[in-house]
Amino acid sequence: MHANEPHHPARPRLAKGLAATATALAALVLTAPAAAAAPATELTPESIDAYMSDLHETSGVPGLSVVVTRGDEVVHAAGYGHDSNGDAVTADTPFRVASVSKSFTAMAVMILAEEGAIALDEPVADQLPEFTMADPRAAEITVRQLLNQTSGFSDTTIDVVELEDSSSLEDYVARLADDALATDPGTDWEYCNPNFNVAARLVEVASGQPFETFMAERVFGPLGMGHSATRDELVDPGLGYNNLFGLWTARGVEPDGMLDNSGSGGVITSAADMGKWLITQNGEGPQLVSEAGLAEMHTPSAVQDYGMGWGVEPAGTLVHSGNLMTFNAVEWIDPESGYGIAVLTNGAGMTDVTYTAMESLAAMANGDEPGKPSGDGMIQLALAALTVVAVALGVLGVARSRRWAAKRRGRPEWRIALRFIPVLLPAVLFLSYPTLVSLISNGRTVTWLSVFYFAIPLTLMLLTAALAGTATAIARLLRLRSVGSAA
Repeated sequence: MHANEPHHPARPRLAKGLAATATALAALVLTAPAAAAAPATELTPESIDAYMSDLHETSGVPGLSVVVTRGDEVVHAAGYGHDSNGDAVTADTPFRVASVSKSFTAMAVMILAEEGAIALDEPVADQLPEFTMADPRAAEITVRQLLNQTSGFSDTTIDVVELEDSSSLEDYVARLADDALATDPGTDWEYCNPNFNVAARLVEVASGQPFETFMAERVFGPLGMGHSATRDELVDPGLGYNNLFGLWTARGVEPDGMLDNSGSGGVITSAADMGKWLITQNGEGPQLVSEAGLAEMHTPSAVQDYGMGWGVEPAGTLVHSGNLMTFNAVEWIDPESGYGIAVLTNGAGMTDVTYTAMESLAAMANGDEPGKPSGDGMIQLALAALTVVAVALGVLGVARSRRWAAKRRGRPEWRIALRFIPVLLPAVLFLSYPTLVSLISNGRTVTWLSVFYFAIPLTLMLLTAALAGTATAIARLLRLRSVGSAA
């Protein structure tokens, strides 16, 4: 997501790209009725609970939790549904929050910056000598540019797939040695997870502590976040779920592109703990940094409406969402009104219900009408229908291959070859699928592994179409040879 999308600069582009692709394909089969807006509702414990209960039922996500704060008080915190152990989700149930972690890493850096252990506007390489890249411009990257995501890091020039195998933050930084930058530091913005993993390693070196220890002692502990950690050995988030044609299935997987204990997406926390985080982010309750330091983290860079782990919206509100292959989360604060909202789920489908909930609850906080609770049911139904159609067309194509070949007896080979293009196009589309989604997602790296998780309905539909077309092409080719031999 680039500067032409100022309202949600932090919203992950991969999820949006896949959802947009699925929606476009689904529109070929089904058209969802327009959602009727609910009447404006005051943000009270009752109205929040009513909306979230409706959303949980409508979306079908296995587990969902929410917290709404105002000033130094929690307006409402609750859980809905169940976790992968079958236990009821409560406000204390820990889930992975993926890229919401970035604001936590920024806080760790700011704590050390105010203590003089980290210099925000000095080169990273001067403070983290092990950080080197195959690009001389990397020596100019400052700590602030890491946190603002203006370092020049890009999925297009960094092998993020290789980084997934890192055994530690130290190993992660070492693997950047053969990578390059996409732009000069400080000149452009691009969402790239290595920014915050390098920052997390800097926290380790500057503090002399492992990242998880620093976070526990200097961030989670002082705020009373007792159900939070950066490793699942310390706090177990359980398994997340994916939705396949309406069937939610628990799936175990390492976070895609997210080293456990990473600064880019390693935080595990609960709605209740997120309430404490939202309160301190709004300048209330226990404070980890000065008022000026907090404001600095919420200030966008000169090139993009993105602060230090926060997307800055035109109205002055701040937001950041997180998407893993089986978990979604979002955080939102309004420094003016003092409201804070966080929504977590252990179910990742083709749409992000946490963002839907956040937008509706934020609207209610402003006295506006909330959106209608929804999930990805229509998309799932449409993709299931397209999958059935693909199977039917494949069976029909194979069954009619003899007749097809007979009609083309004696025709020029080049004309016959052209007739194979339509049935082979689905296979070409499927083979280029991750690359195409990467392009839709503005360069974010998309792996085959990732498209077989929260995007699995779209992936299976495309795979089915590819197999159906390929089977039809093979059957036609065999029939052509048979007809030729008979002639």
